[in-house]
Amino acid sequence: MWKYVKIIFVIKLVFSAIFIVHVLFSTGYFRTIENHFDGSIVKRIELPGAEDITVSVQDSFAVISSTQRGIYPSINDDTGGLFLMDLKDEAYSLTPLTKTFNKPFAPHGISILKKDNTYHIMAISHTLQGHSIEHFNLKNKILTHQQTLTDPLVISPNDIVMIDKNRFYFTNDHSYPEGLRRTAEDYLGLELSTIVYFDGENYNEVASGIAYANGINFDAKRNLLFVASPRKFLIKVYKTNPNGSLNFIEDIDCNTGVDNIEFDEFGNLWVGAHPNLLEFGAYAKGKTKYAPSEIIKINYRGTNNYSIETIYLEDGQEMSGATVAAPFGNLILTGNVLDSKFLILNYEN
Repeated sequence: MWKYVKIIFVIKLVFSAIFIVHVLFSTGYFRTIENHFDGSIVKRIELPGAEDITVSVQDSFAVISSTQRGIYPSINDDTGGLFLMDLKDEAYSLTPLTKTFNKPFAPHGISILKKDNTYHIMAISHTLQGHSIEHFNLKNKILTHQQTLTDPLVISPNDIVMIDKNRFYFTNDHSYPEGLRRTAEDYLGLELSTIVYFDGENYNEVASGIAYANGINFDAKRNLLFVASPRKFLIKVYKTNPNGSLNFIEDIDCNTGVDNIEFDEFGNLWVGAHPNLLEFGAYAKGKTKYAPSEIIKINYRGTNNYSIETIYLEDGQEMSGATVAAPFGNLILTGNVLDSKFLILNYEN
């Protein structure tokens, strides 16, 4: 009998060791971080938790999603807001947009779209009252709230992209909102998260089988949807159909924990990323002081035809946990989840 007990014990030990090694390798734990950036820091902007930033190249401004978080994911009712930055003004001052918004608001992913001289802005919001999608209009630097959207399919929303002022896609980064099953999604890399499409009337799940679906963006010229899966170090590429359904094309292996996705004027993808997910996880829970940051640029030319370039890599002492890299000419606005500041970088290639 004891012989079989020992065999079972050894088998469990072996499987435990395999699991630990798998987690370490699949989260970038062994990756060496050597600071690299062929550019300079233009300015450090004091604003907490600037998790998502998106730029209007046409009108030379940025919208920043900011939430004061203690840890991530939050356990308290965080507060935050949306801010506008005039990129023609070298002071890079911030204009608060939501200071008169009179309901709990803790923005996460955002999307902006110009239609008929008005900008539509949608923001994912997480409060103790639940998750929601907040729709605003922006005109002459004045933000007006339009509606609050909720649905049972808004399970654990992360990021959003508008197709027009009524239609959008968003990602659910988990299938389980809390508990052991949610933890299993993180550490086992379970491919359970989803993409949801709203057609103006109905919500429909249009893609599943994703490990921690995160940043999402839409290339209207090519009808391509790009979705970040940081737990698998992938950006997933889909073809969009007129009815909102998606056809999976391929995975782009990025070798880093990809987060939000932005485009430059040439259609290149700019992505904020976490090269060591375990270190980021410890930092997000307040257990370590820093977490490394990375920015990558992807030139996606077509199926199995792309190139990836590391633009910025640092150990986190300058800014920890980069989540977004929004390009504007030679500038890169790069935000994060928890830091008290975000960076404006100057990069010339």
